[in-house]
Amino acid sequence: MARFTWEHVHLRSPDPEATAQWYHDKLGADVIRTKMGDGSTRVDLNLSGQKVFIALADPAKTGAAPSSPYQGLDHFGLCTDDLEGAVKELKAKGVVFTMEPKQLRPGTKIAFLTAPQNVSIELLQRD
Repeated sequence: MARFTWEHVHLRSPDPEATAQWYHDKLGADVIRTKMGDGSTRVDLNLSGQKVFIALADPAKTGAAPSSPYQGLDHFGLCTDDLEGAVKELKAKGVVFTMEPKQLRPGTKIAFLTAPQNVSIELLQRD
């Protein structure tokens, strides 16, 4: 059987710079700008070691972001060693949570937040 490794996650945004800035300000992502051959600038992120590409989305040619729950990719998860502290810090930065911290099962706490373009992100603490 073929083996696979993660390469990237791809987001679409009507304003890639603003989206990249949100991930930088709220989640500490490194913003990477690459000058392309056509003179445009590609905006990417390094979010905890994961490459995230942000492409310009023309609202006239793309559908609106769905509201969770929906079929297909629902969310992605990030781990933290202090969920309560992370939630407090993010709320102070204006981040909106769709699920407050809760104990999912012994040793696992979760919370959900909303990022630009209605991207759902799960925060997890595994003890």
